[in-house]
Order: sequence, then C-alpha cells, then structure tokens
Amino acid sequence: MTRVYLFLGLIFLILLFLPLFLSQYLLGIFVFIFYYAYLGQSWNILTGYTGNISLGHSLYVGIGAYISTMLAMSFGLSPWIGMLIGGLGAALVSLIMGYLAFRFGLRNVYFVLITIAFAEIGRLIALHLKPLGQFMGLFIDFRPGLANFQFKGNMPYYYISLGLVIFSIAVVRGVELSKLGRYIVALREDEEAAESIGVNAFKYKMIALGISSFMTALAGTFYANYIFYLHPASIMSMAFSIEIILRPIIGGLGTVFGPLIGSFLITPLAEISRAFFAKAGFEGLHILIYGFLLIASVLFFPKGIYSYIKRALSPILMGSRGSRAKEENRLAPLGNKRSQ
Repeated sequence: MTRVYLFLGLIFLILLFLPLFLSQYLLGIFVFIFYYAYLGQSWNILTGYTGNISLGHSLYVGIGAYISTMLAMSFGLSPWIGMLIGGLGAALVSLIMGYLAFRFGLRNVYFVLITIAFAEIGRLIALHLKPLGQFMGLFIDFRPGLANFQFKGNMPYYYISLGLVIFSIAVVRGVELSKLGRYIVALREDEEAAESIGVNAFKYKMIALGISSFMTALAGTFYANYIFYLHPASIMSMAFSIEIILRPIIGGLGTVFGPLIGSFLITPLAEISRAFFAKAGFEGLHILIYGFLLIASVLFFPKGIYSYIKRALSPILMGSRGSRAKEENRLAPLGNKRSQ
C-alpha cells in the first residue's frame, strides 16, 4: 500500500503546482474537470453504492445555487455559509422524495421516474418565480473577495474545485469503510437478502440519499459564483443531470476514483468539441459524441475504465503481492481441474 499512497501523493503534488504552468483557458477546463468529478462522485454515493438510479440530481444543484445566491443578495450572507444552508435545503427535498419512494417500495424504473418528476417540478417552479428571474434568469453581481466566494481569474476556483474533489473522495472512501457502506452495497446486490439478515433498507437508503443530495447542492454554490448567472433551463435541466451521471458511468460506478477518471476523459473533450462545433455552426453536435462514447464505454468497458486502469497498474503499485495474486488467479482454474 505504500506505493499506492506514494503514487496518489505524487498526483496530488502535480495537481497542486499545475496552475503555475497553465493558461487561463486550460485552468478553466481543469475547473470543470474537478467540478463534474465532484458532482459525479456525489451522485455515485446514491447510484453507485445503493443501485438506485437518479436522473434528477440537477434539482439539488439548482436548490443549492438559488438558496445561497438569494441569501447573499437579500441578506448579505456569505455564500460559504449559504452553501451549507442550500445543502440542507436540498437534503430536505431529497428526503421528502425518498420517503415517498422508499416507503412505498419504488425501485428501478419507478424510482427513476420519481426523481425525474421532482426535478421537473423544481425546474418549473424556479422558472416561474419572479425573485429568481423567471425566464430571463438571475444575474449575479461580481464582487470579488474571499467572503463573497468570487475571484478574479481561474486559479482560486481551480483550488476550490480541487478541494471539493478531495473532500468527495474522502467522504466516499469513508462510506466504503463504514458500516453504512457495507449495508448499502448489500442492498445494491440483493435487497431482499440484506433485509432478511436485519439490514434496514429504508433507513440506509435514506441516509445515502441525504448525503448525496447535500454534497450535490454544495456544487450549486460553486457554479453560481463561477458563472455569475443562473437559469433553470441550464442548471436544473435533464441534460445537466445526464452530464452529471456520464462521468461515473464511464469511469466506473461504485468506485472511489471512477468519477474523477471519467471526468478527465469526458470534460476536456466536451469543452473543446463544444467550442469547435459552435464556431463551425454545429451547436449541440458534441452531444452526439457523448452518445458514441457512452455506447463504446458500455460495449468495451462495462465495469468502467477505472477497473481496467487498476488492473494495469496493480503489478506496479502493489509490487510482488499484486503479481503473486495475479498468478494465483491464473493458476486457480488449473487447480480446480486437477481436484476434479
């Protein structure tokens, strides 16, 4: 494990000093890489570990963004505090939805439908509320300062988004190693069997949903103070929910580093192709590339790219133990044949 920690430490050091060598444009791409990795990781806690697929996580981003922004504009409350209140607001909404879904045993496609319904209801409400700008959207005044969560240039946002990713990885790893993690994975694999040995499915799925929605809402405050404009058609749309889920699906569901790897693969391609096709007059064509990537990922990397990277790096990072385990796995079928 020492080699693994050294490898992760080296990557962290590279990311820590990387902004010193990047232009503002490339810094902006890295900000979005970390932003989508964080959102994917937040979604991964619910879907990757409990198996309950949500297509409405854009709702929680919107709740976090609008609550923190309105508190800042109306009462002068710092977005750093507002983002926590927004997270609690999103968690409350998600728990109401979760109560309706889990208490009445909604699973699979029915759970997907209720997440879509709540997201669409939230989007339509935000779209018709005058204080939120209605169809014109909400413009946020630029007042640079640490307390206002607003900065000149991309470097501060780079480090904040990197901090969010590290925070999300720590949370997911903590969940994995906890009783909560073992229980929700058991529910994902076989809910009836888990309940038969005493696992409270309703309780632990609600906890996972609350953590996931709270963390997702924090990203809404980051988005609001990075873009300085909010509109329900973008921040609370179905398209945005799909953007969130693509990274963990391609990187690897139910893994610690899958969403980050998926974001490193998808986000730069999305940003560059979006700018290129828009300049050429083919707006929206990058969505087609998303579709092909998703199909290719499902066909050739059904467990996510992370599992293949982990397998490739295992002999290097784990040393002789990784090689010995690999050799034992290779020889196991021969031993079985001999015993027969």
